[in-house]
Amino acid sequence: MPFQSILFDDVPAPPDLESRPQPDCFPDLNLDQVVASVTRGRDEYRLAPFFNVSIHDLRLIEYRHEVLRDLEDRALLERIGAFAGGMRAMRAAVAQADRLRYPLQKQRWHLEAARIYCDAVASLSGDLAASTAASRGLQAFRAYLDGYVASPAFTSLRDDTADVAGRLADVRYCLHIRGARIRVTRYDDEPDYSAEVLEAFDKFKRAAPRDYRFTFSAGAEMNHVEAAVLDRVARLHPDVFTALAGYAREHRAFVDPTIRRFDREIQFYMACREYVTHLAGMGLSFCYPQVSDRSKTVHVRDAFDVALADRLARDGGAVVTNDADLSGRERILVVSGPNQGGKTTFARMFGQLHWLASLGWPVPGTEARLFLFDRLYTHFEREEDLENLSGRFENDLRRIRAILDEATPDSIVVLNESFSGTTTDDALLIGRRVMEEIIRRDMLCVSVTFLDELSAMGEATVSMVSGVDAHDAARRTFKVVRRPADGRAYAWAIAEKYGLTYRDITARLAP
Repeated sequence: MPFQSILFDDVPAPPDLESRPQPDCFPDLNLDQVVASVTRGRDEYRLAPFFNVSIHDLRLIEYRHEVLRDLEDRALLERIGAFAGGMRAMRAAVAQADRLRYPLQKQRWHLEAARIYCDAVASLSGDLAASTAASRGLQAFRAYLDGYVASPAFTSLRDDTADVAGRLADVRYCLHIRGARIRVTRYDDEPDYSAEVLEAFDKFKRAAPRDYRFTFSAGAEMNHVEAAVLDRVARLHPDVFTALAGYAREHRAFVDPTIRRFDREIQFYMACREYVTHLAGMGLSFCYPQVSDRSKTVHVRDAFDVALADRLARDGGAVVTNDADLSGRERILVVSGPNQGGKTTFARMFGQLHWLASLGWPVPGTEARLFLFDRLYTHFEREEDLENLSGRFENDLRRIRAILDEATPDSIVVLNESFSGTTTDDALLIGRRVMEEIIRRDMLCVSVTFLDELSAMGEATVSMVSGVDAHDAARRTFKVVRRPADGRAYAWAIAEKYGLTYRDITARLAP
C-alpha cells in the first residue's frame, strides 16, 4: 500500500480528529500544560489535536517508536528541519502573493513560492536517500518521495518554474527619468558608465564623504509608480509575462497533499524530540515503554511528573523520581501519607505515563511496562461552585457515578482525595463501595486518600506512602514508597518545627 501518513500509517485518522475536544482528564493530570509546552512555537501546524487522540493499536505505537528512534540521528533531524524551514518559507511566499494587489506581482511571488517548494522537496528526497532511516514510516515516505520527484507532475512543475524564472531574470529595460515623467524602453546594450563616473570623482575625495543615499522601502507591496513601470516592462516583453500568467494558471495548486500532510505530521515527532532533549538536559531519563493490551502489569522505574519537571527546569529546581509496580492480581495503588508529600504528583505521573505511552511517545523513566487502556478517567477534588445548588459531596457522587457508568475493565481511573468534603465515616463508606466496584471490574486505578483502610481491601490493592526525612519529620522527601499505611500525618512535627504547638502558642499569649 502506498504511503499515507507518518503518524497513522495505513490506519485512517479519526474522522473527528480536528474537532475532538481536549480530554476531560488533561487539566487534572496537567497534560494541558505539557501540550502547551510541547507545541509552543509551532502554532501553524495545529498539533494539539494529535495529543487528544490516544491510540489503541499496538502496531501503530511501535510504528511511531521506530520513527522517533530514527530521529535520534541528529543529522537526519536537521535535514528534516531544513525541509520544514523551506515549507514555511513557501507558505510565507504564498501568503504574500495573496496579500498583494497587482496581478503581475502576485504571479511573481507565486512563482517564487513554487521554486522554494521544488528546492525543499528535491533536497529532502536526496537527504532521505543518503540517510540510514530504518523505520517503516520514513522508508515508506522515502519511496513515495522518490516516485513523486520522478513523476511528470513534479518534473513539469520544476522545469516550468526554472524556465519562467530564467526568462524573467533575463529581462532588461531602461528608465528615462525627467522631472515627474518616466519613460520605459528596451535595453539595447547601452554602455554602463557607472564605473567610469566613480573613478572620475574618486580623485576629488579629501575626507569621508557624506552619504546621500536613502533606503528604499523593504516592503513587498509596490506603489502606483512601481506598478506602472512594471506594467510597461510587461508590454515590452509580452512573451515572458504571458508565460508567467500561464504558469500561474497551470500550477495554481502545486503542493502535493501527501507532502503537505507529512510536513505537518512530522512536527509531532520533532516536537517530541525537542521536549525530551530539553528535560534530558536536567539529567532526567526517558524510555520507550513496553505496552500491552492484555497484561495489566505495571512496572515503572525513575518516573516523574513531566509538567512539574518542565516547570522546575525553568526555575532551577530538582526533580524527584519514583517507581510504581502492579503485578499478578494487583490493580490499585492506594497512596496515603502526609500532606504536601508528593501524593498528587505521583497520581498525575501515573496518568501521564499511560497517556504518553498511548500516543507512541517515550515516557519519563528508565524502564516502563504499561497497559494500553481504552479510556482514562480522573476524579480530582473540586472547589464548591456557589452557582450550583448541589453540594460538594453530591457533585463528587455524580461525577464518580458518571465515570463508573462509562468505564470498562480496560479503563484506568485516577482518584485524588475523593469525598474529602464529607465526614470520615461517609467518605469511608462511599470509598469502599467505589473501590469494590473498581476491583469487581478489574480496572487499573491510583487512589490518593486520607483513608488508610482503603489500602487493605485485599490482594488487588497495594499501599504506597509518601515519605518524610528520617531526621526531620517535617521535611518531605517526595518519595512514594511501597509499604503499609501508618496513619501518620506528621502534623505534630510540623507544628513543633514552626512553633505552632499548644504550648508554644499559649506561651506567646501569656502576659
